Amino acid sequence: MTHITTPDVIQITPTRMDFQFNNVPRHWVFDDAFSTHFLGTLSTLFPVGERFFVDSVRQLREHAPDKATQKDISGFIGQEAMHSLEHVSLNNMLEAKGLPALRAEKFTLGLLNLGRRMLSKRQQLAITVALEHFTAIIANRLLSDTTIMDGLAEEMRPVWMWHAIEETEHKAVAFDLYKSVPGNSYAERIVFQVFATVILAAVVSAFQLQFLYRDKSLFSPKTWAFGLNKLFGFNGVISGLIPEYLDYFKHDFHPWEHENSALVAYWRDKLNAIATPVPMNGRARTQAA
Repeated sequence: MTHITTPDVIQITPTRMDFQFNNVPRHWVFDDAFSTHFLGTLSTLFPVGERFFVDSVRQLREHAPDKATQKDISGFIGQEAMHSLEHVSLNNMLEAKGLPALRAEKFTLGLLNLGRRMLSKRQQLAITVALEHFTAIIANRLLSDTTIMDGLAEEMRPVWMWHAIEETEHKAVAFDLYKSVPGNSYAERIVFQVFATVILAAVVSAFQLQFLYRDKSLFSPKTWAFGLNKLFGFNGVISGLIPEYLDYFKHDFHPWEHENSALVAYWRDKLNAIATPVPMNGRARTQAA
């Protein structure tokens, strides 16, 4: 297999935003409780999860093989830090709507802190690589299936568009660093992907149920029928990810074997039309159209 690297057209540059979550409708994904609370639950994982990603990369960046990789790592750290800030604001909005977003954050932080104590630095990076694969394939689905982006409420579309773009841009940074760390192995990479998959599915499912309960939608057959079909039915939002998810298990896998840099350029133009970045040394307000 030809050696794959991040395309030259991809620039891993942090952008600071200040999205406003005012007047967000109760159900902001497909006007559906199940889909909304699935994506809302994912949001609760991001602030503490992305800090874990940053820490795991930072503590092993000495193994980066060249200046280009070091530059990409700096971009990765900056992007993830900005994502964490925006999802703190989003999660505070969810909490204000009576959803247990901060409880989910706290629980996730406890799990990650356990990982910090029990796992080696390389194993923590392997967890990051595994979870970055999830964010990359979900980002690709958001950017490649316009019905999903169109299904987001106008007030919520910019933050998920921006996050998906930047997750795509830096999708290989942790992977490439891991491959440069002494002692890395295919077996370790796969073991921690399976482990991360099980834990992620359990945490998301548990808190999605709590979100549905708080929303008084837990026992609605209509909600479950629509949501399960939309997410897990034929070519659903999540079931449609299975082929890309399984690619991770190939010996010669690399995140950029799915070359989707054209999607980044397309959606960057879309994002620039509706949201303005904040100067990195300022605190101006970004208004989403």
